Amino acid sequence: MSSLSISPLYAGLIGLLYIYLSFRVIGRRRGAKISVGDGNDQDLLKRIRVHGNLAEYAPMGLLLLAMAELQGAPGGVIHALGVMLLAGRLIHAYGLASSPQIMRFRQLGMVLTFLMLTLTSLANIGHALF
Repeated sequence: MSSLSISPLYAGLIGLLYIYLSFRVIGRRRGAKISVGDGNDQDLLKRIRVHGNLAEYAPMGLLLLAMAELQGAPGGVIHALGVMLLAGRLIHAYGLASSPQIMRFRQLGMVLTFLMLTLTSLANIGHALF
């Protein structure tokens, strides 16, 4: 059985992105004096969604990445998939957080994320079955 030596790098980098996006939400909450909910503050609502979107997609990507690494996928493949997930989440967050939103960045970020999720899902299924 292989060990995890590459996917923790991407987990750590995405963890730092998560913290950064969390502080953006906290900073806006403090500035707008809103402790719960969004208070109908559109900037806070956008920051909450940027943060939430990362929280919705990153865990599954990291789990699939770690499983692929544990199953012995080549290091270069793990790095490519990790970069795809990280870049997808960064690009999407930037596009969504921008005012006005940059739709092509949001779309590119989702394409990269879904491509990574699809490839790692298929690789994990393939390895489990064959």
